[in-house]
Amino acid sequence: MSIQTVTQPAVQHTQAWVTFTYAAFLGSLLLLALGVFYLPVDTWIKGYLGMGIAMLVQSCMTMSKTMRDNHESKRLVNRIEDAKTERLLMGMNGQD
Repeated sequence: MSIQTVTQPAVQHTQAWVTFTYAAFLGSLLLLALGVFYLPVDTWIKGYLGMGIAMLVQSCMTMSKTMRDNHESKRLVNRIEDAKTERLLMGMNGQD
């Protein structure tokens, strides 16, 4: 008796989408940096805003990675539970 598992194919993004996301990120970061650079304020205020931008980008990347990791771990747990349920059902079908 063999247990067949149904696997979902991994979702692959197109190269166009990946390029677009990188371009959008770099474009927004560049425009924001230019805006801070040309502000009519003292250099220390520009430095403070620059540090804030750097921390915001870092925290956004960290948050998105954490959310992805949580989603993937739940998906793995669900796959394990589904396999256990399928094994149990296959055992019950064999006893009928």
